[in-house]
Amino acid sequence: MTERTSRRGFLLQSAVASQAAVLLRSAAQGASRKMRMCLHTGNIGVKANLQQQLEYSAKYGFEAFDPNVNELAALPDADWKRFQEQMAAKNIAFGSLAQGVPVTQPDEKFAEWMKSSLTSWAKTLQRAGMTRFCTWLSPGDNRMTYLQNFKLHARRLGEVATVLGDHGIRFGLEYVGPRTSWSRSKYPFIHTMESMKELIAEINKPNLGFLLDSWHWHNSQETPEDILTLTNKDIVAVHVNDAPKDVPLDELRDGQREIPMATGVINIAGFINALNKTGFDGPVAAEPLGAPVRKLPPEEALAAVADAMKRMMALIQ
Repeated sequence: MTERTSRRGFLLQSAVASQAAVLLRSAAQGASRKMRMCLHTGNIGVKANLQQQLEYSAKYGFEAFDPNVNELAALPDADWKRFQEQMAAKNIAFGSLAQGVPVTQPDEKFAEWMKSSLTSWAKTLQRAGMTRFCTWLSPGDNRMTYLQNFKLHARRLGEVATVLGDHGIRFGLEYVGPRTSWSRSKYPFIHTMESMKELIAEINKPNLGFLLDSWHWHNSQETPEDILTLTNKDIVAVHVNDAPKDVPLDELRDGQREIPMATGVINIAGFINALNKTGFDGPVAAEPLGAPVRKLPPEEALAAVADAMKRMMALIQ
């Protein structure tokens, strides 16, 4: 056995032991939260099909997972029924689907996307009993002014919200907070919770809300009190992560994140407790883009993220 292999084995055993301790603590607090600890394998660099995602969720203590929509669509009815039974037996639910929306594309391209991709996804989600679809907004543009961009987003995202609503699906919007993201555009766009509230109010659709991300919340210098201005109805899905140490706020880059609890830079205790006070009952998934965990073997990455998520949930008071 090599020294590296021995060290990996030790780290994995330590993570499992830590998970067990945290799980006992979390179980005692289980009644204090409605949100589900959700696995998104792609976010942590793990490749997995539907069956593997379900097995990983059960093995590592996740309560939901974000499926691949194309794999869901291709599942025959008979196989789909069996898979539903497996999920129910393990008490594991689906989380959400996040996809890009071509808001700023030419009219014909946006119309084609609405007709083909969005309609297909909505039907697939409806068949699967999934009620949460999310997207992110580009925080700037080099052609359109803020007002021009705002009007375009209000109109087109309203159309998307209508289609999703017709299929019983909620629609979450994510703002992108890092200064390094929005400041590189000639015309900065929505990059805070407050400005996103203005867009949501303008669109005025009952199924519209937030994809809330602790990374963007931190980068926008928001507080737990800002989260408490929202309700469960306002939040469709949640992503959590941490920020690297010794990097000034204005220099944080979107693809350089950490797993939750890794550094303590982001006030995850304040974030998760405020979220819990809203009564949020949806999926909470780690999204550590660019984090070292994404380079680990699958089982090690899963163990590390599960441990971090359980320790985060145990912070709920």
